[in-house]
Amino acid sequence: QVQLVESGGGLVQAGGSLRLSCVVSGQMFSSYTLAWFRQAPGKERENVARIWTIGSAFYTDSVKGRFTISRDNAKNTVYLQMNSLNSEDTAVYYCAAARSGYSTTSRGSYDYWGQGTQVTVSS
Repeated sequence: QVQLVESGGGLVQAGGSLRLSCVVSGQMFSSYTLAWFRQAPGKERENVARIWTIGSAFYTDSVKGRFTISRDNAKNTVYLQMNSLNSEDTAVYYCAAARSGYSTTSRGSYDYWGQGTQVTVSS
């Protein structure tokens, strides 16, 4: 059973930064697409960023230029560096992994999920 464990969430002031981490168990990490999703109260879960096995990264428009997704295959870890945070970034953030190396933004494309970590941005 593949397990994903997120960390790094918390309370931050507007304009601040946080870095989320997600450790993925197992030996297939390097073959997964890895992604971060978020879900704000009353809203659908949305894909924030994803990174393919070859390192190509993609972002939703609202976070481009502020968030950076990266992966460390030696540590089985995916990161989300979040800068210039604002109140609209407040949400529970979920790490996800897909067996396909080239998955899209669709939730259904992802096979494994973490439990989520809360990010709250105060104005």
